Amino acid sequence: MEQAHSLLLNEEACNQLREHQRAEFVFEWLRFLKKLLPATDRADVKQNQKRLVEQLTAVLTSSPGPPTRLLLAQCLALVYRVGDSLTSSLTVDRCNDIIRSKDDSPSFLPTRLAAVACLGVLYEQLGRLLINSFKETVANLLKAMKSAESQGRCEIMLGIERILKGLGVSAVSCHRDIYKAARTCLTDRSMAVRCAAAKCLLELQREAVFLWSAELENVATLCFRAFEGSNYDVRVGISKLLGTLLASALEPRQAIAPRPGSKRNSLEEVMELLSSGFLRSGAGFLRASGDMLKGTSSVSRDVRVGITQTCVVFVSILGGAWLETHFSCLLSLLMAWVSHTRATQNLPDAVSCRCCVSFILRATLGTLLGEKAQIAAAKEICQLVSKQKRVVDAALHEGNMETRVSPADVTASQHVLVCALLELGSLLQDLSSTAAPLLQDTSIGVLDNVISILLHPSASARLAAAWCLRCVAVGMPAQVAVLLDRCAERLNALKSCPEAVAGYSAAIAALLGAVQLCPLGISHSKGKVVMTLAEDLLRSAAQNSRISIQRTQGGWLLLSALSTLGPTVMEHHLPRLLLLWKCAFPLSVKDMENELRRGDSFTWQVTLEGRAGALCAMKSLVVHCKDLLTEDVISRLLPLLSCAVALLNQLPSIIKSYGNQIKNAAIVFRLRVYEILTMLQPKTYEESFGTVLKQLLNDLTGPEITACVELNLLPSLCYSQDLALLGPGLQDVDQHYIEEQLHGGGSGGGTLEYDLFTIFEKAQEVPTPLPPASALTAAAVQLFGVIFPYLGVQQKAQILEQFCEFVRQLKGARQQTVQIHVAAAFCCTLKCLASSRRELGPEEVQRPALSLLLGALEGSNPLLRCMAAEGLSRLVQVLNDPNFTISITLMSFDKLKTARDAITRTGHALALSAVYRYLSGISSPQFLSACVGVLFTLSQDSTSPEVQMWALHALSMVVDLAGPLYHSHLEASFNLVLRLLLSTPHTHVEVQQSLGRCLNALITSMGPDLQGEGAGVCAVRTSCLVGCAVMQDSQDCLVQAQAISCLQQLHMFAPRFVNLASLVPSLCINLCSSYLSLRRAVVACLRQLAQKEAVEVSEHAVALVKELPRRDNTQLDVTIKEVGLEGALFSLLDRESDPQLCRDIEETLVHMMSSAAESNLAHWLKLCKDVLSASADSAAAGAIETQQEEDGDRYDDSSVFHAKSESSGPFNNLRWSTRVFSMECVCRIIAQCENGDTAHFNMALAQEQRLHESADFLVLHLADLIRMAFMAATDHSDQLRLAGLQTLLVIIRKFSNVPEPEFPGHVILEQYQANVGAALRPAFHVDAPPNVTAKACQVCSAWIASGVISDLRDLRRVHQLLASSLAKVQVGRDVASQLYNESTFTMETLAVLKAWAEVYITAVQGSRQRESPSSHPQQQSDEAGTVAPAGAGLLKLVQTDLATLSRLWLAALQDHALLTLPSQYSSQLPSTGGSFYTAETVEQARPHYYSAWATILHATALWLNSTGFIMVDEGPANLSRPVTPTSMGQSTSLSSVKSPEDVSTDRLHLILGISVEYLCSPHSGDQMENINSCLQALQALLEVPWPRSKVGNDQALSVELLSVLHRLLVTRESPSIQLAVLELVRMIVCAAQEHVKEKRHSAEVDDGAAEKETVPEFGEGRDTGGLVPGKSLVFGALELCLCTLVRKLPQISPKLAGSPTGRGGQTCFLSNTDCRLVTSALAILSELPSICSPEGSVSVLPTVLYLLLGVLREAVKGSVGAESGQLVPGILQALRTVLTSPMSRAEKSRGAWTELLQCALHTLLESWNTDKMEPGVDEVTMLTSLTIFLLYASVEVTTVEPLQTRCIQAFRASLESKDPVVLSRSYQLLVSLFQGPAAVASPFILALGGRLVSQLEEAEKSRPQGPAELQAVQDAIRALEALVFAADETHRPQLVAVLLPILISLLLDENALASAPAASRSLHESALRDLMRIGPQHSAVFKALMASAPHMKARLEAAVKGNQESVNTKAQAPRVISKNTPSIQLKINFL
Repeated sequence: MEQAHSLLLNEEACNQLREHQRAEFVFEWLRFLKKLLPATDRADVKQNQKRLVEQLTAVLTSSPGPPTRLLLAQCLALVYRVGDSLTSSLTVDRCNDIIRSKDDSPSFLPTRLAAVACLGVLYEQLGRLLINSFKETVANLLKAMKSAESQGRCEIMLGIERILKGLGVSAVSCHRDIYKAARTCLTDRSMAVRCAAAKCLLELQREAVFLWSAELENVATLCFRAFEGSNYDVRVGISKLLGTLLASALEPRQAIAPRPGSKRNSLEEVMELLSSGFLRSGAGFLRASGDMLKGTSSVSRDVRVGITQTCVVFVSILGGAWLETHFSCLLSLLMAWVSHTRATQNLPDAVSCRCCVSFILRATLGTLLGEKAQIAAAKEICQLVSKQKRVVDAALHEGNMETRVSPADVTASQHVLVCALLELGSLLQDLSSTAAPLLQDTSIGVLDNVISILLHPSASARLAAAWCLRCVAVGMPAQVAVLLDRCAERLNALKSCPEAVAGYSAAIAALLGAVQLCPLGISHSKGKVVMTLAEDLLRSAAQNSRISIQRTQGGWLLLSALSTLGPTVMEHHLPRLLLLWKCAFPLSVKDMENELRRGDSFTWQVTLEGRAGALCAMKSLVVHCKDLLTEDVISRLLPLLSCAVALLNQLPSIIKSYGNQIKNAAIVFRLRVYEILTMLQPKTYEESFGTVLKQLLNDLTGPEITACVELNLLPSLCYSQDLALLGPGLQDVDQHYIEEQLHGGGSGGGTLEYDLFTIFEKAQEVPTPLPPASALTAAAVQLFGVIFPYLGVQQKAQILEQFCEFVRQLKGARQQTVQIHVAAAFCCTLKCLASSRRELGPEEVQRPALSLLLGALEGSNPLLRCMAAEGLSRLVQVLNDPNFTISITLMSFDKLKTARDAITRTGHALALSAVYRYLSGISSPQFLSACVGVLFTLSQDSTSPEVQMWALHALSMVVDLAGPLYHSHLEASFNLVLRLLLSTPHTHVEVQQSLGRCLNALITSMGPDLQGEGAGVCAVRTSCLVGCAVMQDSQDCLVQAQAISCLQQLHMFAPRFVNLASLVPSLCINLCSSYLSLRRAVVACLRQLAQKEAVEVSEHAVALVKELPRRDNTQLDVTIKEVGLEGALFSLLDRESDPQLCRDIEETLVHMMSSAAESNLAHWLKLCKDVLSASADSAAAGAIETQQEEDGDRYDDSSVFHAKSESSGPFNNLRWSTRVFSMECVCRIIAQCENGDTAHFNMALAQEQRLHESADFLVLHLADLIRMAFMAATDHSDQLRLAGLQTLLVIIRKFSNVPEPEFPGHVILEQYQANVGAALRPAFHVDAPPNVTAKACQVCSAWIASGVISDLRDLRRVHQLLASSLAKVQVGRDVASQLYNESTFTMETLAVLKAWAEVYITAVQGSRQRESPSSHPQQQSDEAGTVAPAGAGLLKLVQTDLATLSRLWLAALQDHALLTLPSQYSSQLPSTGGSFYTAETVEQARPHYYSAWATILHATALWLNSTGFIMVDEGPANLSRPVTPTSMGQSTSLSSVKSPEDVSTDRLHLILGISVEYLCSPHSGDQMENINSCLQALQALLEVPWPRSKVGNDQALSVELLSVLHRLLVTRESPSIQLAVLELVRMIVCAAQEHVKEKRHSAEVDDGAAEKETVPEFGEGRDTGGLVPGKSLVFGALELCLCTLVRKLPQISPKLAGSPTGRGGQTCFLSNTDCRLVTSALAILSELPSICSPEGSVSVLPTVLYLLLGVLREAVKGSVGAESGQLVPGILQALRTVLTSPMSRAEKSRGAWTELLQCALHTLLESWNTDKMEPGVDEVTMLTSLTIFLLYASVEVTTVEPLQTRCIQAFRASLESKDPVVLSRSYQLLVSLFQGPAAVASPFILALGGRLVSQLEEAEKSRPQGPAELQAVQDAIRALEALVFAADETHRPQLVAVLLPILISLLLDENALASAPAASRSLHESALRDLMRIGPQHSAVFKALMASAPHMKARLEAAVKGNQESVNTKAQAPRVISKNTPSIQLKINFL
C-alpha cells in the first residue's frame, strides 16, 4: 500500500495485484491524491496533469465501485482546480459521452455512474468555469434519468444537486426542468432515490424562488405523497425539505418581485397547507369529497408522522425567538389538528394524532426555548386549558341553549386538553423549581386550571390533568403534600359526582407515584389519609349504582398507588388491606357458583372492575413491598387468587349471558390475573395450573385473538444486537416518540386511558400502556413462560405438539399471528428455564420444541426469525447436549446449501451464529471453518441484499463468539469486508451497516495485535483504515456512525495509527447531526479521545472551524469559534435529552477539564461562568457582566468576549441542569488545582510567579469563584442552589487559610464576608427546602469555624442564621406544616446540631490555644492572630445557647445509640420513635444520624468536660431528652427520679458506648474523621476527674477500652490516630493509678499503719502475681505498647531481629511522629508497675525493663536515624519512672525488684561493652542512663560488685574520651553523682577524684580552643566543686586547697589576656568569678593559700585589677551554685 502513495498511479505495482486488491490499491491512491493535491505546488501539478487525467480517466472507465467513484470525481475536480482548468471541458464531454452511450450491460453501469458522479463534482468545484456546457450536461442527465434504474436515478439526482451547488444562481435556466425530474423521483419506489431527490430539491430551493412561492402547494402535496410508504431516512429528508420551504415561504431569505395578486404567506396559510396533509393527505378536491361521501379516512400513519417531523423542522429553522413571538398562534393551529373530527374518528387515530401534536410541542418548546420563554409558553397553554374548560362547562349546562356547544365539541376538547396538559406537565417538570414563581402567580392560576379539568366528562382529559399534577409534584416536591391535601379534600366533598371520584382518585394516585421521584418524600400521615379515603370509596361503592364503577376503580387505584410508598408505610395498613381483598372475592368456590346465578350485566361489570382493581393492588404490593410478603400474607392471598382463577373459566358463559358490554372488563380481569400470577412463585398455585393453561392457550391461539402487535412482544425476547437487522431501533432515533406509532400495528401506540393503573409508575415520561387486548397477549406470553417449566413431561409434550399443529393447520394472517404468539411464549419459557437452571424434558418434549422454533426461523417476519434464533440458542443452552448442538448446526448447514429463498437463508445464517451464544463461545475449529465458509458465500450474494445483510451480521456475531480461535480467518475476513465495502451500491445501505458491524467485530478480535509491525499486520491495519474511510464517506448516517466506532476501537488498540487531525474535524461536523445514533457515536469517540489527548482534540476542533468557510454556518461552528469544543459540548449538553448521550458529554468535559483546566484556567472558569450566567432570568447576570468589564485584564483571552454587546456571553438561555453541571465543574477544577502547584492557594506566591512566567493560578480568580457560587446559591432552582452552596463550602475549606499579602494578619476571604452572608441568607428562609437549609448549615459552620471572620459583629450576622434554625428545631416537627417526609426534619435538625457542634468545637479549641500558646508554637503564625479574638467571642456567642444545645445533642446521641442497635434488638426501639425521628422513618433517618453523630459526640464530650460533670440547673430533670414536644413520654416518670450521679453515669456510658461501638465495627469510607472525633471525645472525658474515677473503678471497662484501642492501633496507619490512641491509653492507666493510690491511701488511713512499707496489696496480680490475658488491664496495656514498639523497632523483638521484617541490623529510620509514638508507649510502660500489687509488679517488671533497654540500646546505637534526639529524653524519663516506682521499695517486692534491676544494670553495661566499638554510638545517652540507675535505684542495686566497679570503669573510660562533648556530659553527670547519696557517691569520688584533678591541671597547659572544650573545662570545675562540697566538713578545707590553685592556674596575665583566643578569655573570666565566689566562703583556707604562694596571689590580684571593669559590667547576675541546685543542662530535667 505504501506504493500507492505517489502523485501518479504506480501502474506497474497495480497490475501485479489481483482484481480485488487492485480496487483497494486504486482507492488508497485516490485517498492519498485527495490529500496531496491541495498541498502540491501548482507547477508540479501542471507538469503531470496530462498523465494524471489519463490515469484518472482510465480508472473512470474501469467500472469503479461506489466509494471509488466519489473519490475519483473529487480528485479529477481537484486536478483542474489546482492545475490548469482549461482542459476540464474535455473531461466533461467525455463523461457526457459515457452517459449517452447505448451500452446497457450491467458491467458498464459502474462506469456510467462514475461519469455522473464526476460531472456533479466537477461542476461543484469549478462552478462557472463550465457554464457553457452546463445546459447540455443537465439535459443529458435528465434524459438519461428516464431510462436509468434506481442506482442511476439516485446518482443523477445527487449529481444535479452538486451542479446546482457549484453554479448557484447561474443555473436558473434549468431550474424548471430539474424540478420536473425531481418531482417524479420524489415518489420513486426506491427509497434511496426519494432521499436523493429531496436533497436535490433542498439545494434547488436556495435559488429557485418558485418552489416556495408559486409551486409551494404542489410541492407540499408531492411531499405528502412521498411520505406514503416511506422509511425513516426518507421521512427525515423530505421533512427537512418541506420544513425549509415552508420556513422560506413564511420568512423569505431574499426579496421576491411581487406578482400581481400575490401576497406574503401568513402562518395560518402555511399551517393550513400542513393540516390539509395531516387531515386529508393533501388530496385534490374530487378525491377528498369522494372520501367524505364514503366516510373513510385515508390518511396513512407515515404521512402524519412525516408531517409532524416537517412541522418540527419548520419551527426549528425559524428559531426560538420566532417561536416565542408566534407561540400562541401556532398552539391554536396545532390544537385545531387534534380537535378535528377527521383526525379523531376512532380512539387509535385520536391517540396517534395526539402523539404527533405532543411531539411537535415537545421538540420545539423543549429544545428551542430558554427557561423564561418556557414559562411564558406554559402561561399560554394554561390560558388554552381554561378556555377549553369554559367550553365544556357551557356544554354541560344544557339549560344554556344560546351557546350551541355540541357534544362533538366536548369530544374534541378532550384531545386538545390531553396535548395541552401533557406538554404543560413536561414544561413544569423540566423547569423544576425554576417555575415556582409561575405557580405562585394567582392571575394565571396554573394549578386551579389543571385541577378543574379533573372534573372533565372525558377520562383521557382527567388522566392528562392528573399526570400534569404529577409532573408539577416531581418538579417542585414542596407541592406534593399541598396537592394531595387539596385533592383529598375535594374528593371527600364531591363523593357523589362520578367524574370527581374518577378524576381526583387518579390525581391522588399520580401524586403518590411522584413521591418515588422526590428524594424528600411526603409525610407518613398522608398514607393514612389515602388509606381512609380508599376504604371509604370501596365501602360506599354499592350505595349508589351511578358511581359504583368509579368508586370501585378509584378505591383500588388509590390502594395500588399507596404501595409505591414502600414497605415502611404499607406495613401499618396491611391488615386493613387484607380485609378489603377478602371482601372483594367470594369466600369459597361454592359462593362463586351462587354468584353466577344472580346479577345483571351492570353488577358483573362492577364486580369484574373491582376484582381487577384488587388484583392490581396485589401486584403493586408484590412489586413495591416484597419484604412484606411473608408466608402468612401469601397464604391469605392464595384462596383469593384461586377464586379469581376459577372465575376465568366462567367468563365465556358470563359474556354470552350479558352481551359484549362486559367483554372489556373481562379482558382487563384476565390481564390482572395473569400479571399477579407471573409475579408469584408457580409452586404456590400449582393446583390452578389446569385452568390457567386452558385460558392461556385460548388467549394465544383461540379464535378471538386480534392481530398481534409483534413490536411490543418480540424485541424483549430477541438478542439485543440482532435488532440492528430491523433498521434503526426505535431507541436510536430522536423521533422515537412518534416513530413508535408506525410499528404499533393498528393500536396507534399506547395511551393512559388504556390502563389508568399505570399512572403511578416510576417514570419520567408519561406511560403508554397498550390496549387491553394487546396487553393481555403480552401477559399471557409472560405467564406461559413462568408456568411451563413446572408442568409434567406429558403435559409439556402435548402443549408443544398442539402449538405445532395450530401453526400447520392455519393459513394467512391468522396463521402468522398464532405462530408469533406460540413462538414468543415458548421463547419466554426457554428464557425462564435458562435463568432458573431447570430441565426442559426428554426427547418427546425436545422434538416439538425444535420444530416450533425451526418453523419460526423460516417465518416471513424478520423479527420472528430473530426471536427464533435467540430461542434456538437458549434451547441449546438449556439442553446442554453436545450431540444436539451438532445436529442443529448440521441441519442449518444443509438448509443453507439447498435453500434458494432469502427467508430460509437469512434465518439459518443467523441461527448458525447464535447456537454457541450461551455455551461460552465457539470452541470447535471445524465448525468455525465451515461456518465462515458458508457465511462468506452468502455475504457475496449480490442478488439479494437482505441475505448479504443477515449473513454479514451473523459473521460479526461469529467473530465475537470465536475469540482468539478466529485469528486464522482474520485476513480473509478483512479482505472480504473491504471488497464488499468498495463494491456495495449506496442504495443498499443496510448491507453497508452490517459490514460496519463486521469490521468492528474484526478490529475487536484483532485487539492490541493491531500495533504490530509485521507485513501481515500492516496490511490488516491498512484494510481497517481504508474500510473506515469508505464508511466515513457514505451518505448514510448510521454507516458513518459505524465508521466512527470502528476508528474508536482502532484508537483504543493502536492509537499511533489513527490520525486525529482528520478524525476530530469529522467528529465535530457531526456533533449537530440530526441522527441520534451518529451523535452518540461522535460523543462516545470524543469521550475516549479526551481521556488521553484532550488538548490535541481541542486544538484540532478549533483549527477545523477556522478553515471551514461553510455556507450553512451552523450554531455549532459559531460556538466552537468562540468557546472551543468544550463550549460546543456545553451547548450540546443543554439541547440533548438522551440520558446516555448526556452522560457521555459530561464525561468528555470532565476528561478535557482534568487534562487542560489547570494549564488553561482562565478559559475554563470563564466558560463555567458564561454557562452559569446564561439563563434568561439570572438576576445576577447583568451585574456580573459589568463587573466583568472591570476585571477584564484578568483574562488573557478576554478581548474575545468583551467585544460583544452587553449580552450574556456566547450561550443563551441554558437549562438549570446544565448550569448545575457547570458548578460541579468548578468544584472539580478546584479539586484538581489542589493536587497541582501550591501557588493555586497562595496569593503572594501566585503574584510573584505571575511576574516571572505567564502562569495562571486559582487564587487570582477567587473573586470569580465567589461570584459564581453566590449566583448559583441565590438562583430559583433548588438543585442549582445546592450546587452553589457546595461550591461555596469547597471555596471556604480551601481558601480560609490563604493570607492577604497586602494586609498582613488578614486572610484573603475576609473581603467576601458580605457575599457569603448574602449567599447563605435565602437558604434559611421559611420556604427553603430542608436539603438546602441543611447544606447551608454546613457552609455556615465551615465559615464560622474557618476563623476568617475576626470581627464579632460580622460573626453575629452568620451566627444569627444558625440561631434562627436552632429556634426552628426547638419548635419541633409538629409545628412545621408537613410538606415533606418526617426524615427531612431529622436531616435538617441534625444538620443544625452538627453545625453548632462544629462551631462549639472550634470555639473551645480556639480558647484552649489562647490559654496555652506555648504548646503550639507553630500556631503563632498569621492565621493564629485571626483566630484568637474570634475564638473568645465565639465561645461567648455559643455559650448563650449551650444549655439548649447540650440537651439537644444528648438527645441526638441517644437516638443514634438506639438506631445503631443490631436488628435483633429492634423490638427495644421506642414505639413512637426518638427525639428527632419517628418510628416509621427509622430507615431514612439512619443515614442522617450517621453523618452527624461523630461531631455531636465530640462537642458533647467537650461540653461535659467544661462542666466537669457537675450538674447545673438545666431546666427539667429529664435531661436525656430535649425540651421539644417530641420527647418520649414513657421515660419521663422513671428518669425524673434519677439522681445527678445516675444521670452523669448514663451520659458517660452513652458516650463511651457510642464510641466503643463505632471503634469496634469495621467501617470503611470516610471514617477517619469519625475515629478522630471518638478518640478526642474520650480524651475530653478522661481529662475530668469524675469520669476518670469511674473508668478506674471499673476494670472490665478499662480492659475493653484497651482491647478496642489495640485493634484500632493495628488496623489504622494514620499517625494522628495512633498518637491519640496512646494518649488515651495513658489516661486510662492514669485513671487506674489514681484508683489504686486512693485505695491504698484509704487502706492506710483505715489501718492506721505507721510503716509506709506495709502497703496493702491493691493493684493487679494480687498475691500471686498472675495477670490474666483479656481481664488484666496491665496485660492489655503491655500488649498495646509492645505492638507499637515492635512495629516501629522490629529489632527489639528476638524473633524479628534476624528476619527480613526485622531488617536485621539495618537502620530503620524513625520519623518525628514515630519517635513520639515510641516515647508515648514507653511512658505508659513505665507507669504499669505502679498499678500492680507487689507480686504483680514483679511479674511485669522484666518485660518493662526488657523493652525499655531494648529501645535504649537502639537509640544508643544510632539505628533509629537522625531523630533519636527526640527519643532519648523519653526513654530516660521512662527509666527514671520505673526506678522510682513505689513497688521497688515495697516490702514484698523489694528483693525481687533489686535482683531484676541488678540484671537490668548488668544488661546495660554488657551492651555498653559490645556496642562501644561500633561507630556512631551515643556514649552520652549510655552514661546518662547509668547515672539515672545510680541515682534512683536503691543502693542495694548499684553498690553490688562487680556492677559498681564496672560503672566506675564506664565513667573512667568516658573521662578518657577525646570528644569534648562527651567529656562535658560526663562531668555534668559526675556532678549529679557526687551530689547523690553517700553510698553511691563515695566510691566514685574515690575512684575518679584524682583523675579529675589531673585533667584540670592539664587544662592549664593546653587551654581550650573552642566553645565545646571551654564547656568541658567549666563542667570539670563544677564536678570538682561538687566533689569538694560532697566531703565532710572536716575534710573540706584540704579539698578547697586543691581546688583554688587549679582555678588560679586558669587565670591569664594581662599580656596573655589581650592576645588570648575567645575561649581562653572566657575560661579566665569564669575562673575569676568562681574564685571571687568560693574564696570568701572558705576565707581561712584562702588566706593561708595566698600567704603560702605569693606567685598565686600576684596572679590573682593582677587578674582582679585588670578585669575590674568587665567584672563590674558582667557580674550583675553572678552564677550561684549551691549543693541543692546542680546545673546539668538537660533538655528535660529527669533528676
